[in-house]
Amino acid sequence: MLTLNSIWILILPIAMFLILGIGGKYMKPLVSGILGTISMAVTTLLSYVAAYQYFFVVGRSADGTYKAVEAFNFEWLRFTEALHIDLGFYIDAISAMMLIVITTVSLMVHIYSLAYMKGEKGFQRYYAFLSLFSFSMLGLVVATNIFQMYIFWELVGVSSYLLIGFYYTKPSAVAASKKAFIVTRFADFFFLIGILLLSYFTKTFDFHTLTQVESPCFSSFAGASFLGISAISWAMLLIFMGGVGKSALLPFHVWLPDAMEGPTPVSALIHAATMVVAGVFLIARLFPVYLFQTPEVLQLIGYIGAVTALFAAVVACTQTDIKRVLAFSTISQIAYMVTALSVSGYDGHEGLGYMASMFHLFTHAFFKALLFLGAGAIIHAVHSNEMDDMGGLGKHMPIAKWTFLIACLAIAGIPPFSGFFSKDEILAAAMHHDIVLFSILFLAAGLTAFYMFRLYFRIFHYESDKHYHHAPHDAGAAMSLPLIFLAIVTVLIGWLIPFDEFITADGKAFESHIDPLVAGLSIGIAVIGIVVSYVFYFKKNENNPVKKTAKKKRKNILTIYIAPSIGMDNEGYNFRVIA
Repeated sequence: MLTLNSIWILILPIAMFLILGIGGKYMKPLVSGILGTISMAVTTLLSYVAAYQYFFVVGRSADGTYKAVEAFNFEWLRFTEALHIDLGFYIDAISAMMLIVITTVSLMVHIYSLAYMKGEKGFQRYYAFLSLFSFSMLGLVVATNIFQMYIFWELVGVSSYLLIGFYYTKPSAVAASKKAFIVTRFADFFFLIGILLLSYFTKTFDFHTLTQVESPCFSSFAGASFLGISAISWAMLLIFMGGVGKSALLPFHVWLPDAMEGPTPVSALIHAATMVVAGVFLIARLFPVYLFQTPEVLQLIGYIGAVTALFAAVVACTQTDIKRVLAFSTISQIAYMVTALSVSGYDGHEGLGYMASMFHLFTHAFFKALLFLGAGAIIHAVHSNEMDDMGGLGKHMPIAKWTFLIACLAIAGIPPFSGFFSKDEILAAAMHHDIVLFSILFLAAGLTAFYMFRLYFRIFHYESDKHYHHAPHDAGAAMSLPLIFLAIVTVLIGWLIPFDEFITADGKAFESHIDPLVAGLSIGIAVIGIVVSYVFYFKKNENNPVKKTAKKKRKNILTIYIAPSIGMDNEGYNFRVIA
């Protein structure tokens, strides 16, 4: 039954892409949207069934550990007697989790888009691209080997390029899609080199073989080095660079904020739960290799993640476009997950960082999707992305206000919302492993609370001078129901799902506890961030850094006298330089 389900999980999205891509022009827009949504609903149901079968039927061994299962696997290309590329369906704890995350968020985006994208030219094309993207991400997380992952990794890049550039008549959207494609392809080039280097020495692409603790396939790396660094370290560093590009970590973060030029539901899909977490998933999939074979690379990954988390949080505090605030927030939160992996061990409770990273990936997917879809409802109502064009929307849009508030409380780390539980575990793992990393993440947590409530207060409470031509109001059921569903999930999943029993580094369940010191510090810094944003942005006051009225800019004119040539005493030219 698991094999049958897994086949249809991949067939349905790609079949819908072909049907809508080829035959969509012969359908009414609403029909194509409904077909795409029904297909994704069935895929979501099958994914939930597959996850249930793995966790409660076939995945748990007699010794209580969770082992990976191959639903199917067949040889596609053979290079040598030992080296070949297979295509299959590999399900373990993290891939089962990702099936739930990808399909749930994608389904919410499909439903939401029925109203949000209504009347847009290319409506059928939009749903075709959504199906292609979902297929690509699903294929990526269930890959049996690293080369199959790379194939779907590239398909994700192509489909994201198509979605970001959906408004292809808009120059900024075209530029953003090209930027995303080029930057991620540049990073993927390093990923490919790392794969080739790894497979050259190990003679395998297979994840099961590579991720065995003390796997004998790594013995062939002995003595191989370049520039004083071992060949295995080079291979894993290059593979990580592919993840840096997809997950928009420093220095390949530049494409993500510009990707906001795509439709807002696309931002929710790409930047909440799917494309940007591919890099985190890659590190988690190869975690035993990083931990046991190249611990120095894992340490470097941690510092790159921590610096990125703080940098993105600082930049988010300066943005006025609400989607760009959320974009830099995504970069910061993804960096949190990466750093958590770097401070993890392997056995039992030592693997707290690994569990915390996957836990935060899961919770972040839902509250960040809620933030982006909420932002879409706001933009749909006021026809602007700028905070200066908003203010006082709380009395007009109660559903958007309360669901957005729930998401803000979750990402700020306020209990009992889901983000508190996952972020607390990350901070606890960092405190017990590296106090420097903990300090950086702790500061980033305070900034997160500040910039998210700066966004919330500016949108829903701060009274601006903006006079709306039409009274803003909450969107219809197709847009409001996904917001309500995601808000409920955000409230419940933090304390309802025992992640430490299902998703651990070594497959063995352990019991994690809330660290009172870490929890107290985390809540304290979040409250400080919220209070500071309240003082400045809840309403107009003399301390508010927001300009009360737009003042006409003064032009500074500098007159320069230039003699045209030697010997012309009284002639010259005046140039006015306007600064």
